[in-house]
Amino acid sequence: MPPKSSRQFLDRFGAAGSLLCAVHCAVLPALLALAPSLGLSFWLSDGVEQAVVVFVTFLGLFSLLWGYRRHRALRALALLVPGLALLWAGLLHAGLHHSQVPHAVVMTVGGVLVGLAHLMNLRLNHLHVHDASCAH
Repeated sequence: MPPKSSRQFLDRFGAAGSLLCAVHCAVLPALLALAPSLGLSFWLSDGVEQAVVVFVTFLGLFSLLWGYRRHRALRALALLVPGLALLWAGLLHAGLHHSQVPHAVVMTVGGVLVGLAHLMNLRLNHLHVHDASCAH
């Protein structure tokens, strides 16, 4: 098994990133009006959003599957999967992607679920006790 500190770092990094993504999505409608005057237009582009969703997907799956191998609890994955589904729906579904408020809501809820999944995984890894029932 990889060092405990690596697992904790991945979950903390994933949780922080996902929650920052949720904040980004929640304030996006207000920033759209101010972005050109502040020079922030690049950070609100579709390309940045796509890159973030792809990164969050890989990080979340890697980190939570790694944690699952240790604690064998599905609770964190039960938060991650719907969270990722919402993020991808907000990115790929034209009706959601091109409507400001529904897009912001879907992406915010998805980001919060992914962040909570990382926090749950961190907690499950912390509470895991090695005994005869361990599969690793």
